[in-house]
Amino acid sequence: MPPATAPSTGPRLAALFAAGLLLLNWPLLALWDHPATVWGLPLLPLALFSLWALLIVLLAWLLERDPD
Repeated sequence: MPPATAPSTGPRLAALFAAGLLLLNWPLLALWDHPATVWGLPLLPLALFSLWALLIVLLAWLLERDPD
């Protein structure tokens, strides 16, 4: 049986989804599209995977926290 979720989880999930759409959409990703490298990795793929990982961590934190 899945854990019970707090009543305010739905709007927070919707806000996280909207943030993901904005962060992973091209107009904002164009900010990272430069011929630069960080630790030898191109900046755009590094930013993409970092933002993606951040969204996954936020989603896990949101769904696994204790409902008060």
